Amino acid sequence: MTPFGSILDVAGIGVGHHQRTGAGWQTGTSVVTVKLGATPGVDVRGGGPGTRETDALGPENLVRTIHAVTLTGGSAFGLGAADGVMAVLEAEDLGFPVGSGVVPVVPAAVIFDLGRGGRFANRPDAAFGSRAARAALAGRRVPEWGSVGAGTGARAGGLQGGVGTASATVQVGDATVVVGALAVVNAVGSVIDTSTGLPWERSGLNVKRPSVPQRRAIVDAMQHQGPALNTTIGVVATSAQLDKSEASKLASVAHDGLARAIRPAHGMTDGDTIFTLATGDVALPNDPAERIASLNALLAAAANTFAAACTHAIVAATTIGDARAWRDLVEG
Repeated sequence: MTPFGSILDVAGIGVGHHQRTGAGWQTGTSVVTVKLGATPGVDVRGGGPGTRETDALGPENLVRTIHAVTLTGGSAFGLGAADGVMAVLEAEDLGFPVGSGVVPVVPAAVIFDLGRGGRFANRPDAAFGSRAARAALAGRRVPEWGSVGAGTGARAGGLQGGVGTASATVQVGDATVVVGALAVVNAVGSVIDTSTGLPWERSGLNVKRPSVPQRRAIVDAMQHQGPALNTTIGVVATSAQLDKSEASKLASVAHDGLARAIRPAHGMTDGDTIFTLATGDVALPNDPAERIASLNALLAAAANTFAAACTHAIVAATTIGDARAWRDLVEG
């Protein structure tokens, strides 16, 4: 039931997770790294975002290259996880050169999962970020998705949320560009259509229609959603060579995929935020018309892969706490 590919299909991208469950804990942190650096972009759409360093990514501002993005639980408290990522990057001499050292610029976004493990004070800190960052930089190629990392305490439409991913390829002249997405789905809205028990977006999925009893169980689980304090956050990565304006446009159109997969989206209590990492391995055409055509193809791929990643986050999740997972309801 896994959508096509993963963000790891973009060469140079790493993903690491750290989480805690039990004894009052249900939260975690995910870090996306690019050791050789990437051109960043961002688009914040939700009415209640929790973010860090997003202003630095504006096309008009100084920073042109970053090496990591932090996605984490813990609401605003969880932004401290990025401190641990900074420390790991500094030890690797990765960051903005300043004098005799570097200052790592680590954009971050959070989801609300406070108290979902039982204790409001149990949330990610710098140690979560450093452990996830070290795992990402280690270059592990066996991906972990579902109820891990920042998706550990996530919920979506009353069901267990999680981390999902997908990728696609786009032909640009004689070259192949890879576009990959990673989503942490903790949405007020739902990925699941209650009339069918299936995801709204099913591209790349081979799933059977749930039986009538299974659909009833899904609807019942979705009706027990708690307070609407939620967010979907993520990263779109590509091997294309983009400037910061183009990278931010990629993040912007990826939100179209989010809105296809999660209904409703971008509400006042959502903090929906998507980052872009463009590694620059494949140059786009210089001819203006050809470049626009290539960018349009990449934008479509960004929306499609982010939609698939959002779906994957829900179908890959497993039950941890008191919110049931979709797969457990249809398989168990």
